[in-house]
Amino acid sequence: MLDPVAVGGLGLRTEFCRQLIKLHPAAIRGNASEIRALSGLTSTGRGVDSGDDSLSALPAAEALARETGAIVAVTGEVDYVTDGARSLAVTGGDALMTRIVGTGCALSAVVAAFVSLPGDRLDNVAAACRVMSCAGERACSEARGPGSFTPAFLDNLWLLNGEMLTSGEAV
Repeated sequence: MLDPVAVGGLGLRTEFCRQLIKLHPAAIRGNASEIRALSGLTSTGRGVDSGDDSLSALPAAEALARETGAIVAVTGEVDYVTDGARSLAVTGGDALMTRIVGTGCALSAVVAAFVSLPGDRLDNVAAACRVMSCAGERACSEARGPGSFTPAFLDNLWLLNGEMLTSGEAV
């Protein structure tokens, strides 16, 4: 699992991640600017913050997936997950999630766990994105702001179960 943090904004990180891609990660997860930059396109990111929307990076993600064999997840307001031939859109979450340090890194950890599961890797990575967005939705409905969001998010990530995800109770 490769999370290309700040690729495009920092030359050393960009070159390092391009070297890591040669090791054929099972999944790559980044924001739109990171995925665009990793694919060699221009991006408008600033550090770890994306200046691009996730849909604008979908063609770059599809090309990157075909090139590397990895499942590529572009995360943002809508997450797009692709294997280069098929793409899935994962909706949900809340804008507050973009204001909390570490939600992207946490998603990368969950993607790493899910990509190791048996079954279709594309479906598994999309499911990881949906689990995180559901936990975020539930946490945002309880939180009063970023300070109370983090513990609520962790609690809701722990409490989520399959029934909640399929019944719509996750929201």
